[in-house]
Order: sequence, then structure tokens, then C-alpha cells
Amino acid sequence: MTGSGEFGAIEYTAVRELRGPLVVVGGVAGVGWDEFVRITLASGERRHGVVLDADRDVAVVQVLEGTSGMDPEGVRAAFAGSPLRIPVGTGWLGRVCNGRGEPVDGGPPVFGPSYAEVGGTPINPVRREPPSDPVLTGVGAIDALATLVRGQKLPIFSVAGLPHLELAAQIAAQSTAAGEAFSVVFAGMGLTHADASFVRDALEERSAAGELVLLLNTADDPVIERILTPRIALTVAEHLAFEEGRHVLVVMTDMTTYAEALREVSAARGEIPARRAYPGYLYSDLASLYERCGRIRGRPGSVTVLPVLTMPAGDITHPVPDLTGYITEGQVVLSHATHARGVYPPLDALSSLSRLMRKGAGPGRTRDDHLDVAAQLLAALARARQIRDLADLVGQSALSPTDRRYLAFDEAFLRDFVDQRYDEPRTLDTSLDRAWRVLLTLPRSQLAMLAVELLDAHEAKDLGDEADEERADEEANG
Repeated sequence: MTGSGEFGAIEYTAVRELRGPLVVVGGVAGVGWDEFVRITLASGERRHGVVLDADRDVAVVQVLEGTSGMDPEGVRAAFAGSPLRIPVGTGWLGRVCNGRGEPVDGGPPVFGPSYAEVGGTPINPVRREPPSDPVLTGVGAIDALATLVRGQKLPIFSVAGLPHLELAAQIAAQSTAAGEAFSVVFAGMGLTHADASFVRDALEERSAAGELVLLLNTADDPVIERILTPRIALTVAEHLAFEEGRHVLVVMTDMTTYAEALREVSAARGEIPARRAYPGYLYSDLASLYERCGRIRGRPGSVTVLPVLTMPAGDITHPVPDLTGYITEGQVVLSHATHARGVYPPLDALSSLSRLMRKGAGPGRTRDDHLDVAAQLLAALARARQIRDLADLVGQSALSPTDRRYLAFDEAFLRDFVDQRYDEPRTLDTSLDRAWRVLLTLPRSQLAMLAVELLDAHEAKDLGDEADEERADEEANG
């Protein structure tokens, strides 16, 4: 365990009950909520916990390693008098740890020049600097249509069976901040061992470069560890950003698994359940994580959060995606229909948006035509979807020539713009150039959101590219 605390000389032995991952200790005095606890078993094994509740002389402690194999007889609990703290600093970079911050890469424990409380606090609104400048993920459809901005919280909504873990790992491996010092903290929660191995392999290059902190909580780890994992990740990220001056992207997957762990602990505590048996404080608990991102006025660096969550049965009104949507600034939605057409990433462009995109894209930040091209793409896509529905009713033969061009645009949008190989990052310039080629499959009269000068320039460029391709074909054929 990487936690720190000066434990008192008094050890309490009156363990009244073991309840799931919880230990109820009686006869305590001066114990406070969120206090760090050292638990010693009769065999001499040491475990650690955090006080969930303290009432008069009783403390309810959640055991981070779980209560498996514990016998109330002979258990001793010592309280630190302060919350759980971990070492912070650049020593985390390049390390692979479990959900409690213990190394699993064969290296020594992580050390740092200072310690920070894992609980953390949201950034004071008065000191918040408005998010600006993009984090480029290398995923063309996201960078062009739902640009991630430094200091933003932008979730990915997915469904079981879709490649959300692959997308999360790809973003963690490829993301950049325009040449500035950049790091990624990846927190995996409830992963299978196969998924954990995949993530380690996918991020090996970034880890070797000293740009990655990897925290992996697997499905067979104690449920309490799953609640701790994102808090450790954010604590490490805050120091790297606000003390070391780095731009940090925190990828957290899967937040639905995290919420289920929270529900399990709540049930063990005997709390009154709310929607779908989740605790009534699910909203504030999620907010305590998501709101730790941002930028602080007068300090370098930023923390950007990309939570990934699965919607049970694809239900976007499920408590976890529903409450997440209230807290965050937009969403990236993955679609079963797009996935079924063999497109990766299976992005549902019309359901996805970044509410801070205008803060981080456009003139002086990405490309002058970025926002106009994105707006025209989405408008054309919405029209194409309407025409596809109409074609299902009346048949394509009854459509006008312009309508049929929209159907061709819809196919080109998926095949030539959204679809990209998993292992091939795409620059923003390449993505926008592809977007132009897709848009030019439509009649010019349908591109009213683009300036005439831009249309003239890109039509000429498109003709020039076609001529170059024809000459290359002629040379290749002798």
C-alpha cells in the first residue's frame, strides 16, 4: 500500500462485525470520517482501510484489501488521525500499479517528494481558468466533430460488446497537446485479466517513454479497491498538472463498474437505496471525481478527464450515464448500428458533441475552417439520415437526384471519414481534408454553411489531386 500516515499507539481490538468489505470497530474515541486505518490480523498480516462512518464509540471501516480470511478475534485497528495520503511526483510516470497504487511491474514502491490526500477537492470556481486549446486524440472523428479541450470532462457512452476499451486505449496511446509536456493517467476498473493485458500491451510504448501512469483494478480484486482507483489516478494527475506543469489526460474505464462497486458498499452499510438500488449520493460522488479536472488560474498545466461508461441494455436514462451527462460537458456516443457496418470507431456523430469545442477549436487553435466544416458535416448528415428513413418507405427510385447524392454522402461519411485503422493515428489536417472530400460529393447548392472562397479553393485542390492520381495510374500502367 502506498498510503502514508502516523498511526497512533492505541490499537482497538473490539471488532463487532464483519459485513462484506466492512469492519465495525467498537470502543473507539476521537475517530473521524475518512480517516486512514491500519488493520493487523492475528497472523501478523497487515491490511488498510478508510473510515466510512463514525458514531459515538463505533467506527465503520471499509477494508481496501477486502475482509476475506479475516477473523474478528485477534484483529487490531490503529487509526492515523488523517485521511489516506499517497506520494505524488514524477516517480509515477512509467509505472504499472494495481488499483491501490501498489506496483505490479516488478519495480520498487512508488516514492515522491511530497504526499497528497487521495480524497482531493474540486477546483475553486473563483480560481478556475476557462478551458482552451485542444487535446488531439488522433481519432479523426472525435478531433474534428467533438474536439476534446484541455481542462474538459468528456465521457464516452458505450454499450457492452462495442470496442470502447480499444478506443480508450487508443486515445491514451495517441493523444498530444501540441508539443507541450503531456502525460496520461489510465485508470482501469473491473477489467478482466485479458483486458488488463491488452491495455498494458497497447500502452507499452507510451509507458516506456515515461508519459504514462497505469492503474489496473481487475474484476477479482476487492470491490473497495475499485472505489479507490479513480481517486488515486486523479490525485497523481493533479500533482503532475499543477505542480509539474504538464497537461494530463485521465482516462477512467469503466465508470459503470465503479458505480456498481459503490452500490455494493452502500448495500453492505444498510443504506436506503435510490434509483435502481444505487445510493442516493451517486450524483455527488460522481461529481467529486469529474469536477477535479480543469485549469487553475496562475498555474501551468491542466487535468482533462475522459470517463468511459457502458449503458446497461443501451439505456441512456440509466442512472450512471444520466447523472454523468448532467455533470460533464458533452459526450461521445458509440453506436451498435455503426459497429454492425464494420466501421471503427463506431461513432454516432449526431448524438455526440463537445460543448466546449468552440473554446478549443477554430482560428488560432486548430484550423480556420474547422468549425464551419464540422457544422456542415453534421447538418448534411442529419439530412442524409432523414432521406434514408424516407427511402425505406418509398424506395430509392422515388428519390430525387440530390437525395440520392445524400445517400452516397452518408456512406462516404462512414467509410472515408469516420473509419480508420486502430493502429494509425490521424492528424487533424488529414481528418479535415477527408471531411472536405466527403462534403464535395454533395452539390454545391447544399453546402450553404461554407464560405464561397473555401469551396473554390477545395474544389480546385480536389481536381488537382484527381489529376495527380490519374497521372500516377498512367505511369504505373506504362
